[in-house]
Amino acid sequence: MTDGTWITLISIGVTLLFMLGVPVFLVIAYWVIGCSFVLGMTLDNIGAALSDVFTDGFALLAMPLFILTGDLINKSGIARRLSDFAYACLGWLRGGLAMASLGACGLFAAISGSNSATTATIGSMLHPEMVKGGYDERFSAATAAAGGTVGIIIPPSIIFIVYGFLMNLPISDLFVAGIIPGALMVIAMQAACWLICWRNGWGYLIPLQLSRVLKTAFGAWLGFFAIGLVLWGIYTGKFSPTEAAGVTVGFCVIVGLVCYPLNKIMGSDTDKPISDKGYSEMFVVEGFKLTEIPSIVIRSAQITGILAPLIAVSVVMQQILSLLGAQQVIGDFVTGMGGYYAVLFTAMAIVFVSGMVLESLPVTIILAPILAPIAASVGVDPVHFSVIFLVGASIGFITPPYGLNLYVASGVTGVPYFRLLRYTVPYLVALISIWILVSLTPELALMLLPDR
Repeated sequence: MTDGTWITLISIGVTLLFMLGVPVFLVIAYWVIGCSFVLGMTLDNIGAALSDVFTDGFALLAMPLFILTGDLINKSGIARRLSDFAYACLGWLRGGLAMASLGACGLFAAISGSNSATTATIGSMLHPEMVKGGYDERFSAATAAAGGTVGIIIPPSIIFIVYGFLMNLPISDLFVAGIIPGALMVIAMQAACWLICWRNGWGYLIPLQLSRVLKTAFGAWLGFFAIGLVLWGIYTGKFSPTEAAGVTVGFCVIVGLVCYPLNKIMGSDTDKPISDKGYSEMFVVEGFKLTEIPSIVIRSAQITGILAPLIAVSVVMQQILSLLGAQQVIGDFVTGMGGYYAVLFTAMAIVFVSGMVLESLPVTIILAPILAPIAASVGVDPVHFSVIFLVGASIGFITPPYGLNLYVASGVTGVPYFRLLRYTVPYLVALISIWILVSLTPELALMLLPDR
């Protein structure tokens, strides 16, 4: 048989494995190894490529640090304080708690940089509260899954780090470019959420009280400080994204260790809402013990252990696709579409379809080196295209058949995967609308960059 026939059979085989539920990392790895044998490439070459990814990618060091940050702010109680603040601001609206969960996702994303961590943390905290508050459990789980999409758009973002590493773009510029599009995604999803809840009469209303808003805002001051620290440091150039990740981890560790004994001294009730706490309790989060840090680190390392090999093997996959001429084929197809908008929307369609079956990391690693140069050749700003590309990839988190956030939400809430799909449709419409708006309006991504 010819090489092409073998590669076709291997591709069909790994596709069947994917449909049977084999992890994406193994599916890509099997394809890479099989194609390497067919093309006469040695396994030494694969090992060298994997090694280069980890030894030459200083920017990738930020990824495990931001994942650790997400676990630290969850364990310390900072995430719950941010959620309480969002509810105090939005609880007076129909569907206020669900809208607050989306707002909390945006605030959590501004510290953690991870879609799955955002979905898991906010979903596990607020899904039970939403069900108790009269919301449909399927809608509640779908809301957590949709809110997690901004985890890779609002800075700091793990996937922006990967994109900047691949395309040799300033990661700090990518972070800043994601601020406004990420905020618009949250607002659009909140609008869709309000409409659904208004039509179904879901949720109990609480009065809008300035005292409650101020008290929860003061109670969440450590979360706001962490967000401001990251954005200030990166925006002003005081430290790189990798250094920002290290600084944030150090800040969260100090906060957790200092606040835990203070809470014990004050006898604070950690389950009591912030609005019911005394002023001395309000400024101190729950914290954690020194002995809990190893378990937190291990949890973060497990997530990193899933993502890092996936990045590495996807890089090798991209190299093999280049040898097979896939880059040329896709490039000729997209270029043949014509001018600026034809190329742009064709590239968006490819990203959207790819996001339906692959996680954002392999989509980015495989397609960004192909599509970004083509987009630049017709006049699309590289930073603007990075935001377009990654907003499209983030939509894939709630798009079946893959939809990683849907699996995460299902896992933390206990709602079966297929029961979530109906309630993701309004959120998909909202996100796609913002995606098109951002693609047609470069200023939304570039206006905060001083040199653009």
